[in-house]
Amino acid sequence: MKILILGSGARESALAWMYSKSKIISGLYTAPGNAGTHEIGANIDIDPMDFESVIRCCKEKHINYVFVGPEAPLVEGIVDILKEEKITAIGPSKKAAQLEGSKTFSKDFMVAHHIPTAASEEFSDYESFKSYVESRQGMLVIKKNGLAAGKGVLESDNTSRLLEFGENILKEDSLLVEEFLTGYEISIFALCDGNNFIILPPCSDFKKALDGDTGLNTGGMGSICPNPWVNAELKEQIKREIIEPTFTGLKKDGLIYKGILYFGLMITQNGPKNLEFNVRFGDPETQVLLPMIKTDFGNITTAIVNGTLDTIPITESSQSAVGVVVASKGYPGQYKKGVKVQPIPELPSKDVLIFHASTTIDEEGEVFTGGGRCFSVVGLGKDTIEAASRAYKHIDVINFEGAWYRKDIGKKFFIDED
Repeated sequence: MKILILGSGARESALAWMYSKSKIISGLYTAPGNAGTHEIGANIDIDPMDFESVIRCCKEKHINYVFVGPEAPLVEGIVDILKEEKITAIGPSKKAAQLEGSKTFSKDFMVAHHIPTAASEEFSDYESFKSYVESRQGMLVIKKNGLAAGKGVLESDNTSRLLEFGENILKEDSLLVEEFLTGYEISIFALCDGNNFIILPPCSDFKKALDGDTGLNTGGMGSICPNPWVNAELKEQIKREIIEPTFTGLKKDGLIYKGILYFGLMITQNGPKNLEFNVRFGDPETQVLLPMIKTDFGNITTAIVNGTLDTIPITESSQSAVGVVVASKGYPGQYKKGVKVQPIPELPSKDVLIFHASTTIDEEGEVFTGGGRCFSVVGLGKDTIEAASRAYKHIDVINFEGAWYRKDIGKKFFIDED
């Protein structure tokens, strides 16, 4: 079986690593890939948004399945276009991808199917938005309706900041104003084959740039899996109140698909509430989630495509994983690309993994940065504490000018798990 992964981030690096361990994969390609995927498969210099080139590549390489990593091609309908060419892709139709591509579509879906979520109001003109915000007190959440790479959200009780942020969004898009929920966030990913679904171990990511969950929003500065606070009772409640009604709604509305569905949950005093959907694996959660799955990922992919997820047992690791993102100086603001990365030594422990994000490699084998988030260093251990310790013990093997990372990933979830 030949697989083509679309994307160049650490998520795609983790997917390539996972597929490279499969016993049924005969060809592994990533487009455009990065210096990490180059080490375990073949990179193809194609932009995932260039659908004609993707189709041509699939036919030339005799690709069996395309795994679409990033959200933009999904929202633009790449799965539909590949289907027209009789090429099988893992992911939603353009219609179903609105669950991620449009916050208002997603919110309307949740309300229609009685899925617990934050109360919200939609605005497309500044004056109505301004009047609403000025009439409210306390914390509010502003969300850009369309895709924003994790940076289209502001939580604040400062009216001036809220108005400025919203005004900039309204120049090109509509927005939602949501109530501010308190609690802790978890990420749940489910595999779906068009009929059956399987819930994967719960993750949590860390969106704020700085220690203590402060600073600007980012695409994610680290993640843990599983979340040690999510017990069996809470898992069952989430499944009953949110996940099952969602899949029932997807079938009813003709939105069901074969791929991945993400639930971004806030665990409040009044129970779990769903903040958002994604229609693909997340970054940085994928980097800690996939090492927790022991089942051959090639077999999982085949089951998704064939509609037989109910016949394949998913074996989960008993370990925990903590991933720490190493970012470029200036991120999430302005940052340089093409910064030389010092040679990364071979790690002495199998309990630490390194996933590249948008790195490039030249003919001499030298690696250069290509984005804001450049690497994910993942530690594995018997619990969250040990996994974090291993990640931070080895993180300084990633060395380039201006490299930085949060020093507290997972800390708020540290508990005695013995």
